[in-house]
Amino acid sequence: MKLLWVPVLLRLGVFGADCEALSKLSLPYTELTLAQTVTTGSLQPPYGSQLTNLPPICRVAGVIRPTSDSEIHFEVWMPVSRWTKKFQGIGNGGFAGSISFSALADAVRQGYAAASTDTGHRGGGQDARWALHHPEKIVDFGHRAIHEMTVKAKAIVTAYYGEPPKRSYFSSCSNGGRQALMEAQRYPEDYDGIIAGAPAHHWSHLLTMAARNVQLLSNPAAYIPAKKLPAIQAAALAACDLNDQVKDGVVENPASCRFDPARLRCQGPENDQCLTEPQLQALRTIYDGLRNKKGKLLFPGFPMSGEADPGGWGPWITGASLEKSSMYAFATNFFKYMVYSDPNWDIQRFQLERDLQAAVKLAPVLDATNPDLTPFYRRGGKLILYHGWCDAAIPAGSAIQYYESVKRKMGARRTSEFLRLFLLPGVQHCAGGAGPNLFGQLGPARGDPSNNVAAALERWVEAGVAPEQIIATRQNPVRSRPICAYPKIARYKGSGSTDEAANFECAFAKPLKVQ
Repeated sequence: MKLLWVPVLLRLGVFGADCEALSKLSLPYTELTLAQTVTTGSLQPPYGSQLTNLPPICRVAGVIRPTSDSEIHFEVWMPVSRWTKKFQGIGNGGFAGSISFSALADAVRQGYAAASTDTGHRGGGQDARWALHHPEKIVDFGHRAIHEMTVKAKAIVTAYYGEPPKRSYFSSCSNGGRQALMEAQRYPEDYDGIIAGAPAHHWSHLLTMAARNVQLLSNPAAYIPAKKLPAIQAAALAACDLNDQVKDGVVENPASCRFDPARLRCQGPENDQCLTEPQLQALRTIYDGLRNKKGKLLFPGFPMSGEADPGGWGPWITGASLEKSSMYAFATNFFKYMVYSDPNWDIQRFQLERDLQAAVKLAPVLDATNPDLTPFYRRGGKLILYHGWCDAAIPAGSAIQYYESVKRKMGARRTSEFLRLFLLPGVQHCAGGAGPNLFGQLGPARGDPSNNVAAALERWVEAGVAPEQIIATRQNPVRSRPICAYPKIARYKGSGSTDEAANFECAFAKPLKVQ
């Protein structure tokens, strides 16, 4: 994009000196509402907690209106000094609806210029009422807002510093992982390096499966209360924890777990340690994934293990009671306000074949499943996928499916030159869980690339060193473990503490079958 207004700003002496003068920038269909130098070290954003320990920054806010029904609020924060000459794009979880001021603060503390957007609406992460009768806002949420934010933010950064960012990075998780893949697929010029964590990239199928699971569990006879999840997880670990020769409460490769839930069938009166026949059928269906009438797998199910961990099936799948789970909120909001534009749509009306067809009509806007990343590859872009094996929001198998689709489309050699997938045993949605779950996935690069995925991405982009493993850690209990580039897994060497990464090596396992 040619910045035709740059010579004018040069004459005005704007660059790097006068943040307030940025309000004079004229950007396509964009209104800049704030351009302000902040030197107090703290800031109270319009919503959220007060932010402290901030370096002096130039803060710019604005609204982008690419259509008559668009209202994309965004902010760009830039360090007054010690800029790394890098730009960090920030994504959104759930249905978005807010600017991530805390992530902006984290970025500028590390010397990055950064931008965040609400993607065109205000609301809670599980609330899609804004989408009702607003197809352009769905497009903004789907992919347009992040791209527009990125283009406008880079123009603002260039105007302020007098030069464009040398490198641009995007890292986010969940819906943010979907946004990350949208950027790689649709807008390959936006970012040099992208991290897509636990991507909700097959949005139409993910939330159709969520609706099917919610309908299944809305039957009081089949509902699995959270108090039964410890028994389910214990049985899965008893069957599969030692598959990797290490008893640590984590299944290294859940795809190889052959746990049969039938062993939990109640033999007498129902209690918290057993499952009734309807509950068993519901559990098997959730594990099995989304299938059509002919039994063809349409979307992978949730792997075994991790069901009872904090952040696991309790909040996401079963909920505190009937129809109180996060999946209930996501599925019903999706079908009510996006698919059918009918606030009275009821989950009991759900029919798989019919409603999947309706959901797929939004796939061109919401799904980031295109395996052809040739333009991103040709310009030297690098992409890292990661997914927790125990993710109860988005099955890890979906990340494997996408990776394999790229390899089939682009070939194994080319894929290895720009794409890595890391699967994290025992890790829940984006973080947390019984396995080592901290590896630099939260925020911009900092520290050693050997244990920070964002730093590893930057080294790959800037020095050509591809990451083959990343050390992940957890604090309670203290434990570290190498997270290996797919399809390798961590294998214990046979001696030394199983809580220390140095005693493991990355080795090929049997091919992981998504099921």
